[in-house]
Amino acid sequence: MLRIDNVTKKFDGFTAVDNLELLIPRGQLFCFLGPNGAGKTTTIKMITGMLRPTEGCVQIDGIDNQQNPVEAKRRIGFIPDTPYLYEKLSGREFLHFVGDLFKVPEPQKEEAFAKYFSTFGLMDAADQLIENYSHGMRQKLCFSVAFMHRPQLLVIDEPMVGLDPRSMRTLKNLLREYCRDGGTVFLSTHLLPIAEELADRLGIITKSKLRFLGTTAELRTNLAREGSLEDLFLELTEDGCTDPVADVIPTREVTA
Repeated sequence: MLRIDNVTKKFDGFTAVDNLELLIPRGQLFCFLGPNGAGKTTTIKMITGMLRPTEGCVQIDGIDNQQNPVEAKRRIGFIPDTPYLYEKLSGREFLHFVGDLFKVPEPQKEEAFAKYFSTFGLMDAADQLIENYSHGMRQKLCFSVAFMHRPQLLVIDEPMVGLDPRSMRTLKNLLREYCRDGGTVFLSTHLLPIAEELADRLGIITKSKLRFLGTTAELRTNLAREGSLEDLFLELTEDGCTDPVADVIPTREVTA
């Protein structure tokens, strides 16, 4: 579903992402982890088409997102860590506005409105202006809208920011349901217990390079120690860790 082929991104001589290669199949919930400044946000912007790679390419369901950006973006739902919304629209109006952009049929928009606004507890605020929404409500609105056009890939940056515990549980259940139905999730988060609970597979990036690719169990095997994902992550990404990528990443092909 998502293929990142030897992608590098440079800014004025600085390499933000260095020769990244990933293949994430349908139905997988993939967590992308790394310290601040490691290259996570740059990677997300290249996946969603907001940045053009210096080298390499990104394909969504076999579609190059630079050569055919409109078709690639039709297949993506994107939830940023800080939602930028039209504050003079109500939540209901915003959902219909985005639905029109994606040419979503009216019955599908109404179905999404009924399902997700009810699931996330937004019904009472559906006709309030977004400028009056809390951060958590804005985040829930973003998820409602992202699910609406039934994307094949969800790209999510820090999904739990601003959500209360009940909303977190609701979202985790929705993401599991989405993957069971054949959707693919690319999720970036600093909340390592969330990643440990949800991820089918992990990618850990530090200093612009992919340091690990695999499951939490495989990470324990590679580091030859037990411990939580938080403990393993901190050991792998500590400043003194400068081994070549090939020494850490278990190479195993996964078909899309």
